[in-house]
Amino acid sequence: MPELRHNILTREWVIIATERAKRPEDFARKVEKTRLPDFSPSCPFCPGNEHLTPPATYVVPDDGAWRVRVTTNKFPALSRVGERRRVSVGIRRMVSGVGIHEVIVETPAHNLTTALLEDSQVELIIETYLHRFRFAAADPRVEQVTIFKNHGESAGTSLEHPHSQIIGTPVVTTQVRDRLVNAVEHYDEYGECIFCRVLEMELKEKIRLVLESEHFVAFVQFAALTPFSMLIMPRRHMAVFSEMRDSEASDLARILRRVLAKLYHGLHDPDFNYTIRTAPTDHLGVKYYHWYLSIIPRLTRVAGFELGAGMFINVSLPEENAEFLRQVAA
Repeated sequence: MPELRHNILTREWVIIATERAKRPEDFARKVEKTRLPDFSPSCPFCPGNEHLTPPATYVVPDDGAWRVRVTTNKFPALSRVGERRRVSVGIRRMVSGVGIHEVIVETPAHNLTTALLEDSQVELIIETYLHRFRFAAADPRVEQVTIFKNHGESAGTSLEHPHSQIIGTPVVTTQVRDRLVNAVEHYDEYGECIFCRVLEMELKEKIRLVLESEHFVAFVQFAALTPFSMLIMPRRHMAVFSEMRDSEASDLARILRRVLAKLYHGLHDPDFNYTIRTAPTDHLGVKYYHWYLSIIPRLTRVAGFELGAGMFINVSLPEENAEFLRQVAA
């Protein structure tokens, strides 16, 4: 019989459609992707084509070349120039569209993905995330910083070359605000971080764990909205991404690459999104919130019921998905 599961972190309900559930291996990509060259003459992110992008804002050098390169997005969602102004006219609100929008080119190689990189290269990517997060957070106009990666056409990517993005917005989004309110209410009622509690339960039950490392735990959520949706959560309580220590950053790089490698090999390189869900930059040290990295493989489509009801139907079992991924070499 189908069952409804409650995501305690977001207060969302999800239908786990047990009678329609697919086996984990059924989600593997059936169509092979086109093999890419290691260099594309028309790609603005490939070495030698730097003139096709705005000037670099940050570079990890490599003997006259680069290993990671950051630029302002050529078509930014927000303007780096201007003042933050809030205007209210009656019931209408407006904030000037200022902020930070950068692209993080993760490797000089056009045809690689995070799952296939060396751990040392992924460490440089995480270090770059931290550097640019702190840079954006230092901007007095910025209230929220979001780091995310789109991999594959169905995940929203427009350029094949491996890259991530970072956007610093002049407001805190409703989604983040709702998570903060939920976390505060739980802390006020129970005197504990709700995220730490979830992590404790997953470590005790173990059936949804995918991978553990010294500082992080990767698991499929009990009420995963979609097949194979996972969280990578730090063991140490931290509210804001920038609170991470160097040793933890290195460990995050290793576990992130291994988790993505399990998806790559087990499901034949599915499209996916990941994002770092962190408290706003002025919440350093708060006891009720706990940042994490969310990975969402794009294995199903959002349809009318999800859009109309605000409730997802998951045609897979989180416990089976986790067991499947545990068996995949990475």
